Amino acid sequence: MTPAAAEVLRRAAAHVLVGDVATPVLDDATSHHLNRVLRLRDGEVVTITDGCGRWRTCAMSGGVIEPTGEVGCVDARAEPVTIAFAVPKHDRPEWIVQKLTELGVDRIVLLHAERSIVRWSGERAARHVDRLVRVAGEALQQSRQVWLPVVEGPIGAKEFLSSAIAADHGGRPLGRADRSIAIGPEGGWSSSELDRAAGRVGLGASVLRVETAAITVAARVLGHVQ
Repeated sequence: MTPAAAEVLRRAAAHVLVGDVATPVLDDATSHHLNRVLRLRDGEVVTITDGCGRWRTCAMSGGVIEPTGEVGCVDARAEPVTIAFAVPKHDRPEWIVQKLTELGVDRIVLLHAERSIVRWSGERAARHVDRLVRVAGEALQQSRQVWLPVVEGPIGAKEFLSSAIAADHGGRPLGRADRSIAIGPEGGWSSSELDRAAGRVGLGASVLRVETAAITVAARVLGHVQ
């Protein structure tokens, strides 16, 4: 994204996710937020995105948005950044997804590890993932981004680790070429999971919680690619 485009997105009164930037239609919740919560007036600038790199400027007019700018497009990363994590308890997955989206991660994968305590399956898993996708959408709007991360899983950790790096004590320093990193459960990875991993990276001497490790890894990786 060019600095000029980033400045337009930052300065807009609001940034919203829509299905189609060519003919944008606001859903009831978004319309309520713009008109009743933010109380935007006619002429105020709103930017929209489809979450797939396309975006444009609009203006409020009679409670709806009217396109005012051409459709812009931000290319996807040539090497996407993927962060995977073993599902932790309570609302911590939502917090992790929110922050990873704000940072600009491309793909988020939920894992079931051998020592995982939380396990989602069937309809429960579908409900949780749907909720996390909504959280990602809200975080995209707040952080003024135009690429919505893919949220998927849960899948078995061994399946994912065969092509990813495991964060683990004693691992090598994170490298500039590392793009797919997995964070284990608070009980740690099993020896068989570490044997399956494509490599191991260390995050320092401290024992980090899942959410702290996920954000730390994402920030370091994105610092290499941005």
